[in-house]
Amino acid sequence: MAQEKKQSKSQRHEQTRLLELLRSILPKVAPDPALADRIYSAFEAELRAKNRVTSFEKFCERIPLPDLESATLEAVKAELLAGFGDADLEIQPNEDGKGLRVDVSLPDGTQMRSRILVRPPGPETGDEQEVELKFVAFPVSLPGDLELIWVLAKRENLTHEEAGRALEKVEDDFWASRTGQKLIRDRVEKSFPEFIARVPAGMLGDAGLKRHHKMPETLKVLRGPARKN
Repeated sequence: MAQEKKQSKSQRHEQTRLLELLRSILPKVAPDPALADRIYSAFEAELRAKNRVTSFEKFCERIPLPDLESATLEAVKAELLAGFGDADLEIQPNEDGKGLRVDVSLPDGTQMRSRILVRPPGPETGDEQEVELKFVAFPVSLPGDLELIWVLAKRENLTHEEAGRALEKVEDDFWASRTGQKLIRDRVEKSFPEFIARVPAGMLGDAGLKRHHKMPETLKVLRGPARKN
């Protein structure tokens, strides 16, 4: 498990370097800024989609499934909902009785499917303990109101700048999702406070973020509403 965690961290760093390299190259081969932005966004979205599927499959692998009794299935469903928030979730035991099919539809339209195998509970073994990345405080504010602070959290391996970009990306994805578009049609203000109150925990978690944290740290001032809607 520790080796798997180390590989995952190395992969994220490699993808970050790849995105930074793409950002530096695009202006040279695509002088049109709008075209360059579209290429970069499409590439980043593809990486995020692949990472999300991988994370989903690993998440399913870690869920215990000792049997297919109704109480066990309810516990599995509750754990999936806690991890993916506002998502359409369907679980169905396989006909062979050896596993459980999981189908998840995220608010942004992403469809994911995996299988959880029935396995008896047992003690964890291994020479190495899995090293979990901790969350640290990530307080943010908007340029127009520096005194209003949201104390979020970020994975300890993310810099403030990386976490800021990730948060802005999640906000854009949320308002572009089916849920976000419905809120806009229902006259909910397209603002950061509404976003942070309504965004599913799973979307933040995929980006290495959490909605709140108890420890203070250096304030990160976001770029604010200057971004295009």
